[in-house]
This record gives sequence, C-alpha cells and structure tokens, in this order.
Amino acid sequence: MFGPQGPTLRELAAQALSSVEHGYDLLAPKFDHTPFRTPDGVLDAVAKALAPLGPFTDGLDLCCGTGAGTRVLAELCRRSVTGVDFSAGMLDVARQRVRPVDGPGIAWVRGDARALPFTPAFDLVVSFGAFGHFLPRELPSLFAQVGSVLRPGGRFAFPVFAPPRPAHPGFWLLLGFDTVMRVRNALWRPPFVMYYRAFRLGTVLRELERAGLTVELGVLPGFGRRADGSPRARLVVARRPEERPAQVSPPRAE
Repeated sequence: MFGPQGPTLRELAAQALSSVEHGYDLLAPKFDHTPFRTPDGVLDAVAKALAPLGPFTDGLDLCCGTGAGTRVLAELCRRSVTGVDFSAGMLDVARQRVRPVDGPGIAWVRGDARALPFTPAFDLVVSFGAFGHFLPRELPSLFAQVGSVLRPGGRFAFPVFAPPRPAHPGFWLLLGFDTVMRVRNALWRPPFVMYYRAFRLGTVLRELERAGLTVELGVLPGFGRRADGSPRARLVVARRPEERPAQVSPPRAE
C-alpha cells in the first residue's frame, strides 16, 4: 500500500480524518493501487456466475468507485451500463479508465445510494466492497432504494466472504480496524463510516426479503472452503418479483 504508486501513510491519515466523500476524493488517484480495490479474481468469479442468469439489457454499478465493477457489467449487459458514486474524484478516475469500445454505452452519475436518482430502469444491479460504509440501521432504506430501480424480474447481486474465525490473524486485524474507526468517530467529526464486521450475512438476507426481494444464495467456486466445510465466498442474488397482471373480474349477469 505504501509502494511507489500507492498512497503514503500521511495521505491515508488525511483521508481517514475527512468525511467519507472527501476522503475518497483524496484517495481516488491512487485507489486502484490499494488493497481496498476489489481483486480481479472476485470480479471475474461474479461475472462468470451471473452470465447464465442473463441476458441483461441495462446494468447499474452501485457505489462504483473507480469502475472495477462497471467492467463486469460491460461484459454482461447489451445496451447500457451506469456507474453511480457520491465521490466526484472516484468518478473522474472511472471516466478515464473505463471507456466504451464496442460494448454497451457507459454513463457516470454522482449520487447517493440511499437516494438513487433513477426510475425502475435496470435489470441488473451489482455492488463490490461498498457495504462497510452503511450502518446496519441503513440497510432497510438502502435495499428499498435498490428495489425501486430494478425492473420486475431484475436482479441485485454482490459477493459476500465468510469472516475469519478468532484463531485466524485476520479476525484480530479486522476487529482492530473496526475498533479504531469507532474510537475515531467518537472523537472526531465528520465521521468516516467504514466497518468491515458490521455487514452480517444473516441480517443482510433478512433485510433483502423485507424489502420485497426474493433471495438466492450461491457459492463462488475457486475460493475454497473453511474447516467446517462452509464456502469462503458466496454470491447473493436478490430478485424483484415479476409483476402479476391485474385480475379482471368477469361481468356480472344482470
């Protein structure tokens, strides 16, 4: 992270002491050289898992950042792909790095995922690595927003990785990070919401269903299994139900 192309410790500190929006504006030029960017292996696995569910016409990359997930949508969608993010800096980088060639048209929109500026215009919405920026109490409104921009039958998909167990060093690394962020937010304003351990699968599935979406939970192969046999990586696919035709009562006999 502190290599020639990545941010310095000083730059990361400046980001962490900013708001989420301004922090990502600062980090944007070097974001793709940090571990925060979703790895290509995850992107490719999600694209492969979603391909049989298509064809898709119009896609939305929710909290698109520098556009890594937008490339996935460009492989899956025939007509258009839209990336939405509230960081102008991240969108500027995305515009430079993701350019349409012979695929669907690509548009970039600055907006908040909690108040999406779209009609039901998409049959596929994806998101990668952004959910740590939403508190658990925000999930109902977030998922309701996603449902509101899906066409009937449209899908909302994202990968979820099993959290490390206490015996694994990663457990303590994530716990320490979240603890530091909570202390920082208790002492400093504006807050910077980024918690790795707050997005729990059970809660997520429940809130998706409460938002009126039908949820399927798949496995992303290639990431192995934990000691208890459970997969390390899953794909959540939440589908907006098809609209039923209105029931027309037969005319009553006079």
